[in-house]
Amino acid sequence: MKLLYFAWVRERVGKPHEEIEPPPGVATVAELMDWLAGRGEEYAYAFENRKVIRAALDRIHVKPDAAILGAHEIAFFPP
Repeated sequence: MKLLYFAWVRERVGKPHEEIEPPPGVATVAELMDWLAGRGEEYAYAFENRKVIRAALDRIHVKPDAAILGAHEIAFFPP
């Protein structure tokens, strides 16, 4: 799955996009953000306040409890 990062999320992560395969227990946008935050200091910094980060699955805005199964692209951006 392709992840896209925008604005200060991109600046904090240090890259505009990446291809990942989340572990089997990661099923929602919120769980993905939690998993990403554990991948390193830059991710922890980018996702430290998950309540303000917005997400889009395949270019459709979704809430944190949205399932990520089958998504090809997930974008994260500030409000």
